[in-house]
Amino acid sequence: MFEVVIGLEVHTQLNTKTKIFCSCATSFGEAPNTNVCPTCLALPGALPVLNEEAVKKAISFGKAVNAKINKKSVFNRKNYFYPDLPKAYQISQFDIPIVEGGELFISVEGQNKRIGITRAHLEEDAGKNIHESEFSKVDLNRAGTPLLEIVSEPELRSSDEAVAYLKKLHSIIRFLDISDANMQEGSFRCDANVSIRPKGDNKLYTRVEIKNLNSFRFIQKAIDYEVKRQSEAWEDGTYEKEVVQETRLFDTTNLVTRSMRGKEEAAEYRYFPDPDLLPVLLEDEMLQAPIAELPDEKKQRFIKDFGVKESDAEILISSLEMSRFFESLVAKNLSPKLCVTWLNTELMGLLKADLSIENSPVSSAKLGDLIGRIEDGTVSNKAAKEVLAFVFENEGVEIDEAIEKLGLKQVSDDGAIEKIIDEILSKNADKVAEYKSGKDKLFGFFVGQAMKEGKGAFNPAKVNEILKAKLG
Repeated sequence: MFEVVIGLEVHTQLNTKTKIFCSCATSFGEAPNTNVCPTCLALPGALPVLNEEAVKKAISFGKAVNAKINKKSVFNRKNYFYPDLPKAYQISQFDIPIVEGGELFISVEGQNKRIGITRAHLEEDAGKNIHESEFSKVDLNRAGTPLLEIVSEPELRSSDEAVAYLKKLHSIIRFLDISDANMQEGSFRCDANVSIRPKGDNKLYTRVEIKNLNSFRFIQKAIDYEVKRQSEAWEDGTYEKEVVQETRLFDTTNLVTRSMRGKEEAAEYRYFPDPDLLPVLLEDEMLQAPIAELPDEKKQRFIKDFGVKESDAEILISSLEMSRFFESLVAKNLSPKLCVTWLNTELMGLLKADLSIENSPVSSAKLGDLIGRIEDGTVSNKAAKEVLAFVFENEGVEIDEAIEKLGLKQVSDDGAIEKIIDEILSKNADKVAEYKSGKDKLFGFFVGQAMKEGKGAFNPAKVNEILKAKLG
C-alpha cells in the first residue's frame, strides 16, 4: 500500500488596477498587446517600479493565514527562457519572501486537518502564447500582472484533501478581496507536486509537477491519474524509469497527464537580487492595517447573531457573493430563519446550469421584498413559491406586480373571513358541539373548510385567530 504526498503551488492574480512593476492596466479581455509599455516589453532603459497595492494585498493574505510577514523582503531575477516574457527572466522573490510560514485548516469526511503553508511570494505573471496551426503568437497584456504564489507544505494525502485545501484557499482570497480568483480566466491556477511512497516510509520520493490546473474537477482527476500511474510503475518494477522529476500537463479530453519538460532545480534558475529594485521595507502601519472578515469568522457570527444552523452557515459562506446576499437580506430586519430558507433552499433550488448567485435573475432586493410579503401576510408560503418562480423567469417583474398578476394576494380582511366562518359553523353545528365537548382535533377541520371556501386566499393566521374567538 502506498501513501500519497501532495504539495500545491497556487498562483493567484492580485486585483490591482495596474501591473506590479508599471502603470499598465490589468483589465482582462482587451485586444492583444494593448496593455503594454516599454517596461512590459523590456525595452532598453525601462525600469520597474513596485506597485504598493500588491504589497498590501500580500500582507493581508499573510495575516489571514497566521504567517510571519517579513519587514524586509527582496525581489530576484529568475532566469530561464520565457517565450512569453520579453526579458527572458521573471522578477520574483526567492530567499526572502514577503510572507513566510502560515497555516490553513480543512475538513474532509468530518476530519479536521491543519495544512502548513511554506511561503507566499510576489512575482510578475507571464504573457500568453497562442498556437494556431504552424504559427505561434504571443499576447503580452498579462505580462507583469501581479501574482501571489502560495506554496503549501507536502502534507496533503489525497486528491480530496487537495481540493478541500484549494477551495478553502480560494474562499479566503475572495473574502479578503485581493483577487477575483476566476479560474476560467486564469486568475487562480495551481501546480500540483505529486509523489508516492510505501506506507510508513518517511522518505520523499521523486515528485512530478502537474502544471497549470484551473478547475477543481480537473485538479482532482489529474492527481488521481498521476497517483495511479506512479503506483502501477512501482508495482511492475518500472518506477525508476517511468517516474522522473518532470513537469507534466493534464490532457482534459483524455484525462491523462503527459510529459512537458524536465523539471528544473532552483540552482538552474540562477536566482540573484534584481539590481533595479531596492529591498522592500515595510512600515508598521502597513502591518497593522485590519483585514476583512474571513469565512470561518463570518460563519461563527451567523450562527451566534442570527441563530443559523451550522450546515446552513456553511452554505452561506460558500462564496463571498452568497454571504453578501444573506447579509443584505437580514439588514432589512427580516426573519433570519425565513432568509435562510428562501435563499438556501428556494432560490438556490432554481439556480441551475450556468446560473449562480452572482448572476441570479432574482436580486437580494427582490427576494427581500418577497420575504417581507410573507411576513406581513400578503402571500402564503405556498403562494410565495409561485411568485418566486414567476419573477425568476420574468426578470423585469417586481414582487408586488407578480402577486397581483398571479392573483395570489391573501385576504386578511376580518369581515370577509368572519362571514365565511359563520356560515361554516352554522352548517356544522353538530361538530361545533363535539369540539366544545372536548374533541379538539376538529379545529383542523374548521380551518380546512375555511381555507377551502376562501380558495386558498385567506390568511391562515387570521383564520385561526377568528376561529379561536368564535369557538371560545
